[in-house]
Amino acid sequence: MSTASTTVVVGVCGGIAAYKSCDLIRGLTSQNLDVHVIPTLNALRFIGEATLSGLSGNKVLTDVWQEAQDVHHVSLAKSASVIAVYPATADFLARLVEGRANDLLTATILSSSAPKLLFPAMHTQMWLNESTQRNVQTLREQGYIVLTPESGKLTSGDSGLGRLSAPESAIALIRHACDTQNPFDLKGLKILITAGATREAIDPVRFISNSSSGKQGFALASAAAARGAEVILIGANTSLPLPSGVTYIPVKTAAELRSEVESRRDGIDAIIMCAAVSDYAPSEVSKEKIKKSEQNSLTLHLEITPDILSDLITSRTTHQIIVGFAAETGDEALERGVSKLLQKGCDIAVSNDVSDGNVFGEENNRVMIQSNRGEIEITTEQPKLVVAHKILDAVRDYRLMRK
Repeated sequence: MSTASTTVVVGVCGGIAAYKSCDLIRGLTSQNLDVHVIPTLNALRFIGEATLSGLSGNKVLTDVWQEAQDVHHVSLAKSASVIAVYPATADFLARLVEGRANDLLTATILSSSAPKLLFPAMHTQMWLNESTQRNVQTLREQGYIVLTPESGKLTSGDSGLGRLSAPESAIALIRHACDTQNPFDLKGLKILITAGATREAIDPVRFISNSSSGKQGFALASAAAARGAEVILIGANTSLPLPSGVTYIPVKTAAELRSEVESRRDGIDAIIMCAAVSDYAPSEVSKEKIKKSEQNSLTLHLEITPDILSDLITSRTTHQIIVGFAAETGDEALERGVSKLLQKGCDIAVSNDVSDGNVFGEENNRVMIQSNRGEIEITTEQPKLVVAHKILDAVRDYRLMRK
């Protein structure tokens, strides 16, 4: 675990989202990390130097000419365990690509071999601009971890992709980089993840489904890609922004999901079955919309859908790690969920309590994670990206123990 000697350099760029850096800095210092903040001059137009200094507990410098005799861009570059830029503007990304060192932040980054995490925030069209996307790709190829911004309401009044990652999610990524000393601990692994809720048609306009939003599965894909894995994400009926750096396959039904999983499983190191698959499907599907009857009732004949997870366990290759998900309700929901999955033959079981509709569509989750070797972890209610990293930690540790 990190100690007070673990140094995190936080860069703050000049965007309206700079105010969120206060929560990030507070959260990092509360975890006994030594935080040094380097704002750009434009960042100080949005947030004061005294605030950043007070929250971090360290003097704030912005210019290479301040206390030049101490060569801060070199000393901070050497001491940093992680450098995180929160937020990172489009201009800042462009300057990094060009190798510019025209302020203390860029000079420090170029002088450091520490892992570098960039959290972009900007208007949707600016993020999607061809130049920005080209710069993002270049930085990722150079070894930077460039996160995809969140989707939501923007300062301009518009809505879309471009919101700064939530402080809690950013803290989880930064902490992971500090604790592992290797933020790319999944590099070289191929991971297949399913997400969302399948739909089984009744007629052209009606279907059987469930309330899963796909957020946990998408968080797993985003986290796995950030940690260096090659990720295939199979999404059932989701409308979420696609995580960067993943191969995405959309599906609708349980049969389609099964087909895609089976056709892509060869060569996969870990399969994480996070999708909520319908247990039943109508035995017959009407080609026309069913009219409301005079009795105001409708009888459906349902048949059980294939158990995709059981099929994977039965036919898996020896090296594949299978992670199953269970949503349960009532007393001891978490325990019953993992027990069911482990009895089925999963290597790692993840369960959550969805009583009263909890978890579905929410930003946070609380899960029990248990491997068939006996290791158990129950998370507190945390952002789904944080929970995703906990699950991926379990996959990583299970793989290492099996070697």
